[in-house]
Amino acid sequence: VILFGLPESKDEIASGAYAEKGIVQQAVRAIRHIAPDLIIIADTCLCEYTSHGHCGVVRNNEVLNDESLELLARTAVSQAESGADIVAPSAMMDGQVGAIREALDGAGFENVAIMSYAVKFASAFYGPFREAADSAPAFGDRRAYQMDSANAREAIREAELDYSEGADILMVKPATVYLDILKTVRDRFDLPLAAYHVSGEYSMIKAAAQKGWIDEQRVMMETLTSIKRAGADIILTYFAREAIEALR
Repeated sequence: VILFGLPESKDEIASGAYAEKGIVQQAVRAIRHIAPDLIIIADTCLCEYTSHGHCGVVRNNEVLNDESLELLARTAVSQAESGADIVAPSAMMDGQVGAIREALDGAGFENVAIMSYAVKFASAFYGPFREAADSAPAFGDRRAYQMDSANAREAIREAELDYSEGADILMVKPATVYLDILKTVRDRFDLPLAAYHVSGEYSMIKAAAQKGWIDEQRVMMETLTSIKRAGADIILTYFAREAIEALR
């Protein structure tokens, strides 16, 4: 299971992301208590917790990379202290995997894995999630630190950087419109590979099914199969429960 947080209040320094009683920290402890064998992944980002909706520290309407790394590392350690098995940095700050690995190791969490959002495109498919999490940027957009959908070579460079910084799992997000990138990353690296079938991809299938235009279960399974066929070892999807039922 992967956890995202929606705090009661937000501020400029995303204090809810690394608070001991933060919503994700509380959820990790509760789940660990009732399901001790479940693998818990904590999304490690700041956008759900910042009043401006960006994934890092902002000053004069600019995102500050290095100052953001300190808060991301602090967030990851807090999540590990709560019992997370895997932290998943998704802010796309340069050097985030290395900073988090160093912080985790320094705090004694050498066995906590990092699932890096290595290839995260600036995509229009995130809309439903951002609306639900109230995390759309208050100004500008995230194209300064997320990737251009037309640039495949940059995607591979980003994956190489995260690999070299100590990522344990690489992720491509979104999934279905970037199957070529997923296949290239699979061929290039021997780490476990995850793909995120995001809210917009899920919602399109749901909406078309509600209109009676498609068979929801068949399209769901065909879509997820295509992601697996392209090389994903792990698929994060809002269809998880339905897919499990369909596979039984």
